[in-house]
Amino acid sequence: MVEKDGVEAGAIFDRWFEVEVVAPMADFRSPAQEWRRLVSEVFGTFLLVIVAAGGGMMAQAYPGTISRSAEVVAPGLMVMGVILFMGKISGAHLNPAVTLAFSLRGDFPWRRVPGYLVAQLLGATLAALLLRAVIGVSATYGSNYPDPAATPAQAFAMEALLTLGLVSVILGTASGAQNVGVLGAVGVGGYIALAGLWGSPISGASMNPARTFGPDLASLDFRDYWVYLAGPITGALAAVVLAYVLRGAGGGRAGSRTAQGDIGTEVANPDKP
Repeated sequence: MVEKDGVEAGAIFDRWFEVEVVAPMADFRSPAQEWRRLVSEVFGTFLLVIVAAGGGMMAQAYPGTISRSAEVVAPGLMVMGVILFMGKISGAHLNPAVTLAFSLRGDFPWRRVPGYLVAQLLGATLAALLLRAVIGVSATYGSNYPDPAATPAQAFAMEALLTLGLVSVILGTASGAQNVGVLGAVGVGGYIALAGLWGSPISGASMNPARTFGPDLASLDFRDYWVYLAGPITGALAAVVLAYVLRGAGGGRAGSRTAQGDIGTEVANPDKP
């Protein structure tokens, strides 16, 4: 009797394990696993803002320890690392402007856009709140604002220009003819560092509405936030137009896989490489 009960219990456990553990893992690549993408975007944007906002906040808390060059190069290195270690899961957008650009190119489904935008804003906000708690200074020191010597219009133009270059690099390295795989991470990270080195004095070189939103929300200071929303989106739209002029329509296999990752990739133009 004991042996029979043990066999029955073992069979019940085996069935439970098959249904609850084995089957979901076997379906890992299913589009239903959207939560994996969203967690990736939350965590990736969190890491980006930890270094992007953390540089300015640490410099305020510990004067003379972090140079401007270090502040603007660190986000580029972090983005490079994030793309390398989880680009295959979500595409590692980390930036609402990038998500919109990929969708306009036809490489990323529009139905996934709202989730990605919320995930990016959430990751940035969590990072800013953590930094404020750990470092003990206002998150305003980690945000982006136009330089006092520049007008908001000049900062807007700089953000649009820098984002035009950033999104052009991202779309170019994702295209079928020029897809360079993991080396795309080097191109994107290198561009972010370079753009920050020369463009940050005017606008801070955010190029990312989420990166600025997080510290602004944590400090409740949305002064001139429109610059860091409208500037990157304008630059991204211009980059999409330029990509069409240079490469034609998107939606091919290479661009879709780069934009979406490898989980349930949807291809709008399967005949296109």
